[in-house]
Amino acid sequence: MIIWLIGMSGAGKTTIGQILYQKIKTEHPNTVFLDGDMLRDVWGDHLGHDMEGRRKNAERFTRLCLMLDRQGIHVVAAILSIFPEERRKNRDIFSRYFEVFIDTPMEELVRRDSKRLYARAAAGEIKDVVGFDIPMPRTETWDMIISAPAVLEDPHVIAAKIKERL
Repeated sequence: MIIWLIGMSGAGKTTIGQILYQKIKTEHPNTVFLDGDMLRDVWGDHLGHDMEGRRKNAERFTRLCLMLDRQGIHVVAAILSIFPEERRKNRDIFSRYFEVFIDTPMEELVRRDSKRLYARAAAGEIKDVVGFDIPMPRTETWDMIISAPAVLEDPHVIAAKIKERL
């Protein structure tokens, strides 16, 4: 099973995903957690953050998940996932796929901006920031959406709600 947590930077994907991973791993030890930033680091982060680099990174991420899925390994994946066609394809290629959109309001994303992405984008210091100069498509491919005010709940509560739906 592939559990695909999507949303913009600062949405809470990684935090919720790590908690969900711990909950699932107790019942299914053959579970791993993958995060978009973590894999960029593993792969050397040489692709860039423009649309072409993001697409290549997304394809790599999907191929890794497919390899794990074919070996019977469950994956909790926290990824920006801005390509709706890739998410639709996921439903066809994975043995079981569950997508959760963490829809955090922009004001909260800016408040949580630990990487200072939104602040630096607003100041003109960086470009290619999803939610700023790259749109986050709101295609309804998800199986579950966590939005305000629920998205502001304790991440343990959110992870438990997701686990209940699996």
